[in-house]
Amino acid sequence: MTESFPRQQARTQNFSLGAPRSFQVSPDGRRIVFLRSKGGSDPVTCLWALDLPDPGTQQDAAAPDAAGPAERLIADPAAIGARRDEPAEERARRERSRERAGGVVAFATDAACTMAVFAMAGEVYRADLTPGGQPPAPVGAAAPAIDPRPDPAGHQVAYVRDGALRITDLATGEDRVLIGPGAGPGTESDGPDVSYGLAEFVAAEEMERLRGFWWSPDGTALLVARVDNAPVQRWHIADPANPGREPAEIRYPAAGTPNASVSLLIVGLDGAVVPVDWDTADLPYLTTADWDGQGPLIVVQSRDQRRTLMLAVDPGTGATAVVRADTDPHWLDIVPGVPARTTDGRIVWTQVSGGSRGLLVASAEDLAAGRAAPVTPDGLNVRSVLAVDQDTVLFSASDADPTRIGVWAYGPAGLTRVSPDPAAPGHSAPGHPAPEAGLHGAVRAGGTTVLTSRTLGGPGLTVTVLREEPGPAARAVAAIGSLADRPALPGPRVELLLAGARELRTAVLLPSWHEPGSARLPVLMDPYGGPHAQRVLSSADAYWTSQWFAEQGFAVVVADGRGTPGRGPEWDRAVAGDLATPALQDQVDALAWLAERNPDLDTSRVGIRGWSFGGYLSALAVLRRPDVFGAAIAGAPVTDWRLYDTHYTERYLGHPDTDGAAYDQSSLFADAHRLSRPLMLIHGLADDNVVVAHTLRLSSALLAAGRPHQVLPLTGVTHMASQEDVAENLLLLQVEFLRAALGVPGPETSG
Repeated sequence: MTESFPRQQARTQNFSLGAPRSFQVSPDGRRIVFLRSKGGSDPVTCLWALDLPDPGTQQDAAAPDAAGPAERLIADPAAIGARRDEPAEERARRERSRERAGGVVAFATDAACTMAVFAMAGEVYRADLTPGGQPPAPVGAAAPAIDPRPDPAGHQVAYVRDGALRITDLATGEDRVLIGPGAGPGTESDGPDVSYGLAEFVAAEEMERLRGFWWSPDGTALLVARVDNAPVQRWHIADPANPGREPAEIRYPAAGTPNASVSLLIVGLDGAVVPVDWDTADLPYLTTADWDGQGPLIVVQSRDQRRTLMLAVDPGTGATAVVRADTDPHWLDIVPGVPARTTDGRIVWTQVSGGSRGLLVASAEDLAAGRAAPVTPDGLNVRSVLAVDQDTVLFSASDADPTRIGVWAYGPAGLTRVSPDPAAPGHSAPGHPAPEAGLHGAVRAGGTTVLTSRTLGGPGLTVTVLREEPGPAARAVAAIGSLADRPALPGPRVELLLAGARELRTAVLLPSWHEPGSARLPVLMDPYGGPHAQRVLSSADAYWTSQWFAEQGFAVVVADGRGTPGRGPEWDRAVAGDLATPALQDQVDALAWLAERNPDLDTSRVGIRGWSFGGYLSALAVLRRPDVFGAAIAGAPVTDWRLYDTHYTERYLGHPDTDGAAYDQSSLFADAHRLSRPLMLIHGLADDNVVVAHTLRLSSALLAAGRPHQVLPLTGVTHMASQEDVAENLLLLQVEFLRAALGVPGPETSG
């Protein structure tokens, strides 16, 4: 019997298992370290390495169709025999980073990339990355350990346990607390809610800062975040299916409530502690930190996110100096990868200029004085800085077509495109076709670039290793294979369109068996539709779930409205003060524009489904526009923004004490009495991001208004809903709900 797509998608964790990721290149460009499981159904991630030949050798000059260098398996959790249970703190870190696999899910190396450390089941392991090296072995750190990282020389490992930052000497095995509550100068008054070396909730969930400590380049000290969660309100996540189990207590900073108190310390291995000096009351958010050969750089932000300071830190005194000050009347975005520095001391940063986010590479003096001009042209929107290799800056950006993400490099030769140009097919590796324009990412060091590509041309990830040569070109010297399964579906049959006056990026997917003009198809809107997530992309892998719904007899429409990424700061800020009206109107407008041009879309039968913000948008649609939407499935929806976290919500809606009208406008509760269409609410009871109170309170409001609806509680499920049986059956239940609500025949009656 052929495996169904829902089962295959659940088993493969949305086809992510077996795909390589988390690439790191050694400073000399000769070694690439990465993570990958052994197959498309294997949820246990292993650590791998690929060694490139020396430039100019006979092997390096092999014919294009010759076999490339062989991959080496460095660490296999099954061979190591590690336990499968992870400590609660590590599970929380994985939830924040949306990590669903097991095994070696993260690693850190020494500066030369000759050894790596990682944690499994709370135990720290060391792995030799050189050919013929010793097999992985525990280092003797105290368990359960969180986020182990070696010093640049690879002699010691720092990690966190029970809120304390600890050090293990790899030569002697000595393990000790470096600083922790009640252990170290100035820690005597620390309460039970204080931790050292961990990121607080909003940093991990909203700022993409998962780290809480950084080694100095000489390995004699660390920059350490001290987090006091005492001010943050306590919430409790219960397990109603197991009433004998104690509820889990979490610290959740909902909009308008206190955040964790975050400060920084320079902590020497000799025990010396130097506080880093900045006005934490005025600028409470630590968004970014790093420590390179020219000293620590940090970025701090006001609570309203309209002011940001980049600060240089004196590691001897803790004094800070302003390198760059930025302001914005709405909010300032946190751009991954900046600030960074080139070897000649120039600072890498971004700024909004001419309607685009441009790349700055300038001296500290020019940056501070506002004399720095973007090195990128207007219309190229920088999304992230991927790497700084000597004096070359690698970054991702979108041009006039935001559905594509390309990779560019800025260096001594000026601005060059690394990923393929749509008009000029790009690089190819031995035995591999050239990747097309689509979604590209990269890392780089020592003149070696690892380029990742996903395109509309077919499923899966292509990984090409490029080596820099004289001139602007780079030569493909290897490929890293993906072992991920391929979807058991035709297509996807997707058309990308610009809908309406706002040119809404819209994808339309039809059943593979549908002949134009043969029948009118019910419509399923399948958006996310809000900040931080883009759904309409030039990648086949973005549409497999939508195509499966299309195969069930729907015309599926995916539209990215105002507030979604990729189209520049002005587009992002169109939702300031109102997360509801622009997002919903753009879904309505995209549908109306499409219906005028495609008579096969039956707008008398329109459903909408979504998760998280998409769940919010789906519930909003049937509550406020029942004239358009006939049914909705709202998965893990935010229903009242006062219940969501500070950093995300206050960026868009302000503080609820002063901007209460914006919260009322964006809430669903006042519209509960208007429900006249079928609505299914789905929520994981263990969700600590969008807590189940969102769904339960909306359900109570609907019940009080006498409005029938369905609630599907998911026992033991978090915001990711990644359990195999849950993920499979959620799709099946959703399609049956939509068929019943919209009057769509099932496969047994559809002919």
